Amino acid sequence: MVITSLDNPKIKKYLKLKTKKYRDNFKLYLVETDNLIKEAINNNCLVDLLALDGSINKYDFNITYVSKEIIKKLSSLDTTSNFIGVVKMKEMNDNLGSRILILDDIQDPGNLGTIIRSSVAFNISDIILSNNSVDLYNDKVIRSSEGMIYKINIIRTDLIKVIKKLKENNYLILGTNVRDGVDVKEVNSSRFALIMGNEGNGVKEEILNLCDKNLYIKMNKNCESLNLGVATGILLYELGEK
Repeated sequence: MVITSLDNPKIKKYLKLKTKKYRDNFKLYLVETDNLIKEAINNNCLVDLLALDGSINKYDFNITYVSKEIIKKLSSLDTTSNFIGVVKMKEMNDNLGSRILILDDIQDPGNLGTIIRSSVAFNISDIILSNNSVDLYNDKVIRSSEGMIYKINIIRTDLIKVIKKLKENNYLILGTNVRDGVDVKEVNSSRFALIMGNEGNGVKEEILNLCDKNLYIKMNKNCESLNLGVATGILLYELGEK
């Protein structure tokens, strides 16, 4: 059977997933690329797989065949794929590990996706997003994470409260402040929380005041700053080398 109507109840529900409100409501989101669909299957997150009528099934998953019009309506890409996956959100785990990355109001979805990839690469146990950070399930975040979103615990919560709790549990709280920081190479701790700030404003003052140390990256004086995703990757690499 091929679904051709946009009024089909399943399709109407999936179309709503293009909006954050309904993603949060249904705890579902859409993915399109081959790599993301395969990762969703491998991590037992895929709940439905839509395919353009006539497509050959190249995945180990049952397919719901739909019309080209439906695929185009569901797609967020300029060049639509023949396959769109419907994926369930991961449950948040409040049992945190020893290597934590905290993101204070990060706004760029590409940055967040890149940071997720770096976090997995350099053995971060958990990512904590502030309540005002970009939507984790924004399609650009999902694509730029290259499937790594399935491989790390990510939670969203009030940062002040969680940082105070981490301090009570003897985590080293590391901020980032170019004016008042130590070289990241001088830090030696296997139990830490690194805080990275908003792309334009950095880490909020009230959060910096909770930090045990502030870090900076040594670099050529002709360069005033680095992209947030790049800077986070460098810091995570250096902290992972201890």
